[in-house]
Amino acid sequence: MNRIYFFLTSFLLCGTTLLFSQTDKELAASLITKEKIEGHIYFLASDELKGRATGTNEIKIAAQYLANNFRAYGAKPVPGANGYFQDVPFSKTTPATTRSLLVNGEETATAPVPVGGGNIDYDGTAVYLNYGLEADYVGQDVAEKLVYVKAGSETATSPQEMFRLMEEKRELAKKHGAKAVIELANINPMVWNFIENAFAESRMTLQNEEDEDDFNYIWAMDPNNETANSLASKRSNFAKLTISGIEEQTIMCRNVVAMIEGTDPKLKDEYIIYSGHYDHVGIGTPDASGDSIYNGARDNVVGVTTVLSMAENLAKHPTKRSALFILYTGEEMGLHGSSYYVENPLLPLEKMVFCFNSDNAGYSDTSLITIFGLGRTTAKNDIKVASTAFGLTAIDDPAPEQNLFERSDNINFARKGIPSPTFSMGFRSFDGQVTDTYHKPNDEAHTIDYDYLVKFFKSYVLAGRLIGNNPKTPFWTSGDKYEAAGKALFGK
Repeated sequence: MNRIYFFLTSFLLCGTTLLFSQTDKELAASLITKEKIEGHIYFLASDELKGRATGTNEIKIAAQYLANNFRAYGAKPVPGANGYFQDVPFSKTTPATTRSLLVNGEETATAPVPVGGGNIDYDGTAVYLNYGLEADYVGQDVAEKLVYVKAGSETATSPQEMFRLMEEKRELAKKHGAKAVIELANINPMVWNFIENAFAESRMTLQNEEDEDDFNYIWAMDPNNETANSLASKRSNFAKLTISGIEEQTIMCRNVVAMIEGTDPKLKDEYIIYSGHYDHVGIGTPDASGDSIYNGARDNVVGVTTVLSMAENLAKHPTKRSALFILYTGEEMGLHGSSYYVENPLLPLEKMVFCFNSDNAGYSDTSLITIFGLGRTTAKNDIKVASTAFGLTAIDDPAPEQNLFERSDNINFARKGIPSPTFSMGFRSFDGQVTDTYHKPNDEAHTIDYDYLVKFFKSYVLAGRLIGNNPKTPFWTSGDKYEAAGKALFGK
């Protein structure tokens, strides 16, 4: 009798679990339609929004549209937010109008490029310090003087390696009291043109970042190290440096935020973050057709619409865990919106047990969902089950050499210890169709497979529901790079 009772009970429990699973699938699919998806994507990726560059009037329209949708769904404002917005202060720096450098009385062939700092007018003694590394400062008095250094080091000779050493050199010069640094770069003229163009445009940085404008760091082109060799041969050197016309202004940008409380008395204190960035790169170089608007339909209106789909679903059918929705500004400029959020969280980070980010470049396989960090968290099975339920296969990052896990907003949460994979459209290699539209004017709404997106969005929503209802709190897999940070954050 007991054995029969045991098997009957087990059967009923399995049947109940299956029923709940089927119900979650039905709920996940219940509100998603192709027409609704197209409505969001065609609006947010329209030419009228001009590529949603951070700091523009057009991205303000996008932010208001997103906030209105959160409000219409019934998602609530987050305590401490400005309605459905988290204000994110940026500094916008306009480029210098005057750039000149005289080395021992002779003007350089190309104008110097300020890569840090503001206006400066220096005329006086300069000290040549080889590569400007720690050993080069021994016995040197550089207080309030301009310092000349060669770019890179004996072993760091590529432009990328030179740039990686720049911050170390900056800090050394500041520590020893230098007034400014002129870094002499022996690089290809084509690379130099790229650098000059990059720093000749207005730049935006977070206001809460360490202020580098109190120290001037200048690059100057030096073919074959001719200037550096000349400086090294002299006992004393001089410099006349003029950088002027740089102006700064504060621009207030916005993360769009909302929340939905969970249904379980205990688990509602744990939050799943559903996130994606809504900015793109704005207007740029025209393509062959003359189109200069970088619409960013895939990158990242698709990701934003994924999050909207989740919010609409949970507002009507909440999970046991609570949900926090964050749509970031400034991702394309350096993950600024998410960086600001983790340093200024509206809700305690230790309550954020998972961040389910959605970001995209392109796609080449509509049978797949590619998830950066799929195998790095214990939510792997829930995500795979959800994908399979709608005829798709979830795979982990097929292009680890691209370091894609650390190139989207999820990384700022991962560094704090929060498990944070990124849900992306399907591809098996980061090339071809994936990159053909990446940061290009042809990333437009009418070029997307919406039948695929219906399955893609349903999979995301079901995965979120399974994670949000799972009795076991998600965490990093054992031995992961960010496991220690997670244990520290959650007190494990």
